[in-house]
Amino acid sequence: MRNALDKEYLEHCVFGQLADYADFYRSLSDSTMSWISQGTNSAINIDTYVFSSMQGTLESINDILFKGRINDAYALLRKYYDATIINLYSNLYLSDNFSIDNFIVEKINNWVKGKETIPSFGKMSEYIIKSPKVSEITQLVYSNGAFKGSSFEELRQRCNDHTHYLYYHNLLSNDNEVYLQNRLATLDSFSKDLKDIFILHLSYLFYQNDHYMMSSDYVDSLDCGLTPEEDSQYWVASFIQDIFNKVIKVNRPDIAETIKGKTAMKLE
Repeated sequence: MRNALDKEYLEHCVFGQLADYADFYRSLSDSTMSWISQGTNSAINIDTYVFSSMQGTLESINDILFKGRINDAYALLRKYYDATIINLYSNLYLSDNFSIDNFIVEKINNWVKGKETIPSFGKMSEYIIKSPKVSEITQLVYSNGAFKGSSFEELRQRCNDHTHYLYYHNLLSNDNEVYLQNRLATLDSFSKDLKDIFILHLSYLFYQNDHYMMSSDYVDSLDCGLTPEEDSQYWVASFIQDIFNKVIKVNRPDIAETIKGKTAMKLE
């Protein structure tokens, strides 16, 4: 049988999304490496490798989708979703528990060292949603204030349907030689799910860790023995401003304004 993927499939906008998001995480991984992960004894910011891992997952999704394996791509989308929740949970847990009297936060440090597993997806999601530190974002991301009954519960279920072959048509979406009338509709749904997870991640991340948005100009000046320009510590890296404009401001202007209202960073 011939390959059933047509031009409309191969030129779908999801491939541009995946390229943009992967490039973003590559840049974010590089730019956050020098920030210390308070609460761990890691020499390098633990988020650095979380972000580069996300980059790798998105690149793998791109390769798999290009071959028409939507079912497998959804399994990796679930992995990407897991990674975003782990990242948000670990940052929030460190923020909640790090202090001069608790210099090493054992739960996260043990996870980094391979001595303890991270909590389940459900427990981590609940921890994030119930946190007063990020409640302003939670109210916007989860309109009902909970995971259960939210659009993200439905998204998670779609990932599970494909991962576990809960329906026969999920299995068929992994065969690129079978004609499927709804193949493009499934790809449209995948594209939206990918975008929603990406926005969820960036919304919480930059609301909580706004220093991650910082450009390198301030530190570069110090490294060169120069006096940094006034307020340059508040300048936003161009790749972050670009993705903020292209994804968050366009799709969730309410979240964009909330982040801008909280941070001292010069986010446009």
